Amino acid sequence: MFRKHKLFPLSYLLMIEKNKIRRYPISGARSLGNFFWTIIIFSGSIGFLFIGFCSYLNYINNKGVLPIAENIQFFPQGLVMIFYGLLGFFLSFYLSLTLFWSLGSGFNEFNKCEGYVRIFRWGFPGEDRRVNFYYSWDDILGIRVQFQQANAFGNQSRIFLQVKGQKEIPLTNIGEP
Repeated sequence: MFRKHKLFPLSYLLMIEKNKIRRYPISGARSLGNFFWTIIIFSGSIGFLFIGFCSYLNYINNKGVLPIAENIQFFPQGLVMIFYGLLGFFLSFYLSLTLFWSLGSGFNEFNKCEGYVRIFRWGFPGEDRRVNFYYSWDDILGIRVQFQQANAFGNQSRIFLQVKGQKEIPLTNIGEP
């Protein structure tokens, strides 16, 4: 009789090999805080642009056509609001692209079977979008964990990979482990 094969998640398949291969995902730029700040900066920039352009329309017509910006003069307040609105719009556009491209996300893989450590991250689009580092077990000096008292909200911790002849390589984001 034929047995049906089930599709198992990667974590289950790795457990079958008795933890010889461990892969730890890294979230990168896709965090709840980045989504929050992208939306806040975008909505603030739209508000600044709207008020700045309303003050410009009131300046052109020499009367209060739009009562929202009656008390705001175009020179210099309205012009500065348009500048900050454009600046916020471009910043929110950049942040949304980093979220869309998932910059900094990837994984750390520790392979005991073949004797290497692989660090993979996604970068900006182009030739070098995939950042892939392989290190042999022989080249690894150790792993260092750094704890710091950050502020009243909690501690910061980071994990570094120490490799012969190179600087320490951060394996996690600040406060992530």
